[in-house]
Amino acid sequence: MNQRLQRLGDQIQRELAVLIRDDVNDPRLTGFVTISSVKVSSDLGYADVYVTIMEPELNDAMSKHSHEESLKVLNKAAGFLRTELSHSLKTRTTPRLRFHYDEVTARGNYMMDLINKAVTKTEQTSADDDADRLDSEDRS
Repeated sequence: MNQRLQRLGDQIQRELAVLIRDDVNDPRLTGFVTISSVKVSSDLGYADVYVTIMEPELNDAMSKHSHEESLKVLNKAAGFLRTELSHSLKTRTTPRLRFHYDEVTARGNYMMDLINKAVTKTEQTSADDDADRLDSEDRS
């Protein structure tokens, strides 16, 4: 991807974050939407927007199906968002927006949770072992 497309993608990402937060008032969009990245096609026809959605009531961050409703809302609002985006972009055409669930970020968050749990368990085990060793030394 050349530098111009990267800059345009970054600008679209910043603008969309504000637009989704402030202007999309659909009650079906219950989670906190984070835009991970935007990839603009070379002909500026499409922009693939990768999002993660943190649902307040869901514990399973890996469930793609749990975010389908929010993705439907975003894809339905794509025309409105494109129109609003066209007011701030300095391009002849505004790319059509396609929203996708970013599984990479969700998978990374899941892996970090697993690592944190393993580290916590290891620390507890080593602390218990140290306490047992000190206790046995005190008895000797």
